Order: sequence, then structure tokens, then C-alpha cells
Amino acid sequence: MKVSEIYKSGKRSLSFEIFPPKKEEELRDIDDTLDVLCELKPDFISVTFGAGGSSNCNRTIELARKIKDKYKVEPVVHLTCLCYDKKEIDEFARVLNDSGIENILALRGDDREDIPRKTDFMHASDMAAYLKEKNDFCILGACYPEKHPESEDLISEIHNLKKKTSAGTEVLLSQLFFDNKIFYDFKEKCRIADINTPIIPGIMPVVKATQIKRMVALCNASFPERFQKIVDLYADRKEALFDAGMSYALSQIIDLIASGTDGIHLYTMNNPCIARRICEGIKNII
Repeated sequence: MKVSEIYKSGKRSLSFEIFPPKKEEELRDIDDTLDVLCELKPDFISVTFGAGGSSNCNRTIELARKIKDKYKVEPVVHLTCLCYDKKEIDEFARVLNDSGIENILALRGDDREDIPRKTDFMHASDMAAYLKEKNDFCILGACYPEKHPESEDLISEIHNLKKKTSAGTEVLLSQLFFDNKIFYDFKEKCRIADINTPIIPGIMPVVKATQIKRMVALCNASFPERFQKIVDLYADRKEALFDAGMSYALSQIIDLIASGTDGIHLYTMNNPCIARRICEGIKNII
């Protein structure tokens, strides 16, 4: 099933993101995570994709096939384009079609010094348009409520987002954020720009002190004062930070649901305890 069909029915979605483990032996352990995640009956699970070689693609698709065939949940396969040419993207598309996978999250990917950059697709919108022209995938895209780190400002961010939707992107998944007001303001600006696709907020509970610096470096997410107080108070107390981080994420999600959001996309970091705790907290309201 195409993810876009969920929103045509007016249903609010619940979805998770996982990543393929890097080590072969850890691939077997992912079953324990999937057992918990799929028991929670998500509408879809997105599987991240590492640039730089077919092994990353194979691992991603192997995991996506398992989600679809064994657990009967729709997978969304991340696909980056900056390091691949049209021929390689065609091959990835062929494998996905042969596997019965209908949903792709089209991403540009990071510009890395150790992987040669190719020029067939300079932006995710280029690949989205190319895939739409040659295939029948549902294309999802990423959006950044506080703008992509490389964007000049939010105006240019939304301008580029409009290019994505015009290229055939049907659903948008947001980067994580910790202040719902930022998401609401971003969504309003998108609607003013005539971007009318579902915009699904992405939530990542911060449950480890080591996550905090990494979040700032990767996505430039700002911390509201209420969240910063939690970090300052519990950074050196592992269990307390886990509970406080989960409670904060739950408060975000409840507010988003009460405000009529189209769905919730949870960045699980392959931690089933996070997904279970969140779902127990919202089982009667989503």
C-alpha cells in the first residue's frame, strides 16, 4: 500500500524510523526490535539508507522486505542520490519494484569527502521527479522546521520544499524539533506557499546525554528553556534523563495530536523501549 493513501482516508498515522545495524551479527538482533515495533501496529516503518555502496542498499532492502513480508507493515525505504547516477538509481528502483516495495523517502544525502559526488541528481527534488517519471512509487520527502543547515533562511527552505512537492513528493516527514510552536509556524508558512501535502512531525525522545550534542550538530535543533532545564538537571543521571526525556516527548506528541496533526513519526534509534513507552502513553488518544 502507498503511504499517501493513509491520508486520503483522513486517518492519523503512527510511524517509526529504524536503521539497519552496521554489523552482521546485529542484523539478527533487529528482530527483537521489530517484534515490539510491529506489535504496536504502526502505519509504516521507514528504513534509513547509507550512501556509498550496494551493501548499504542490500541491508536496507533486506530489512524492508522483512517488515513487509514477515510483519505485514508497509516499509518506506530511504534513498539518497548525491553519490549515485541515473543508472544506479534505476537499479535500486528495479530491486524495490521486484520486492513489492512501493514507498521511497527521497533524500539528497550528505556530501562526504570519502565518497565521490555525482551530478545526475543535485537535489532530492531531481530524483523525486526522475523516479516519478519512470515508476509508480509513492515519494516521501524530508522537511526542516528550523531549515536545513545549508539553507540560507526559512524562505529559501520553503521555496526548495515547493520544488519537492511540484516534483511529485506526496508526503513530508519533518526533521526532529523540540518546540512545537516552531513546527506550527513552519506548517503555516508551507500552507501559505501552497504546499498542501501532509506534513508529519518527527519526534525523537532525548534519553541519553550523548544525544544532545549530536542533535545540535546534525540538525541545528533549538532547545526551548523548558527542555534545557531538563537537560541541565538530569544530564548526569541516566535513568532520570530517560524518564524526563520520554515525558517531554510525550507532551510534545499529545499537543501535536490535540492540534490536529496528520500523524506522528517517531525516531526510535532502534530502541523498542522508546516506542513502547510512547505508544502506551498515547494509545487512547491517537
